[in-house]
Amino acid sequence: MSDHHDHEHHEELPHASFSGYMIGFLASVFLTAIPFWLVMGNVFDSNSTTAMVILGFAVVQILVHMVYFLHMNFQSEGGWNMLSLLFTAVLLFITLFGSLWVMYNMNVRMMPGMM
Repeated sequence: MSDHHDHEHHEELPHASFSGYMIGFLASVFLTAIPFWLVMGNVFDSNSTTAMVILGFAVVQILVHMVYFLHMNFQSEGGWNMLSLLFTAVLLFITLFGSLWVMYNMNVRMMPGMM
């Protein structure tokens, strides 16, 4: 019988704590209330400016949810879940904006008399 010990590599899982959840909750509330105020208070003159600012808040809100509630970071599972998420986001970006670019160019080139 050998002196063999099973050395399992246990990765430390993300730790969920009450303070972490409260930080995430409060950040989510603020990231929801500020865009609501921007729209209801008619803060910006341009609707497109308001939409872009709200889009920025939405991206930050997604990141807050991923970090504080889904516990996704570059350390969990060796960073593979975050890497796969980034890969998915890049593919989504290419697909979405590539489709919009193609549709816009088709519209401009196919309907010149309509513009």
